[in-house]
Amino acid sequence: MSKRIWLSWSLILVLCLGLVVPAGAEGDYNFIEGGTTVDMEGKFSFTIPENMAFLNKEDTIKLEQEMKNIPTMLEIGSVVPYEEDWIVYMEYEETGHIKDEDQNEIDADELLESYKLGTEEANEQREPHEQFHVVGWNVAPNYNAATHELEYSMLLENAQKEKFLNYKLQLLTRTGNVSFVLVTDLPNLERDKKTLREVILKNFTVKEGHRYADFNPETDQVAEYGLSGLILGGLGLAAAKKLGILAILLAFLKKGWILIVVVIGALIKFGGKLFRKKAPADSQQADSLPDSSSDNQDPNNNEKPTA
Repeated sequence: MSKRIWLSWSLILVLCLGLVVPAGAEGDYNFIEGGTTVDMEGKFSFTIPENMAFLNKEDTIKLEQEMKNIPTMLEIGSVVPYEEDWIVYMEYEETGHIKDEDQNEIDADELLESYKLGTEEANEQREPHEQFHVVGWNVAPNYNAATHELEYSMLLENAQKEKFLNYKLQLLTRTGNVSFVLVTDLPNLERDKKTLREVILKNFTVKEGHRYADFNPETDQVAEYGLSGLILGGLGLAAAKKLGILAILLAFLKKGWILIVVVIGALIKFGGKLFRKKAPADSQQADSLPDSSSDNQDPNNNEKPTA
């Protein structure tokens, strides 16, 4: 069952973070509640866990754009909790079948150096206060051949020395890979990784005919790169080192800033309260946030800040 909630980003930022943002940063999103099973791309299905909500492909892309992030346009959905501060983006890329024959040849140090070079080159195009730097692997690349899962997490910091990260788990399929990008903060990473694996991933199903084991070498296209290339965003290691471009960093940086975690947490907690407090008598009111213009005074008769 889909719930339509009108969300004023400027109002939430002012109330929860004490920030003022440009007017118009607002969205109308269809949150799908827990317990519902959704079809994704005709290749996957996902049963939304209880106490979580799901956004489809279009709403996920719109959310990223409102948060001033750069969508890859590979998004197929996202999951957010009502009571915790994280978000999981789901993406699917039809790369061709990615062979895992190089699983024992993944050079984490060399991959890390490629990311560092690319980041510093990109920093030359940024103002000093906008620069960020690669600190190192938070979770070094690791591949599970039994489940065909590749995981890794890179730790970065901004010019203010604030650290942020994305944890990425990629599930190989017959014709490509599904990425689960967990955006959270460092203290809660282990807790939220456990939720991703034990709750979200267990409710995600690759349909028969699209699983990694369903690969048909006679008919299916094979990707031009293996696991190391996948970690570099589809570029071969030599090309990445030569080009040093920001494109290979999008998997980490487009969803990396901790601010988005704080905002998402505020958003979902507010949305969750609407879901839980909704009663038949006021169901119509619960479908939307109140208009902030109707209550623009605080208890001391001072005007509240508006965006």
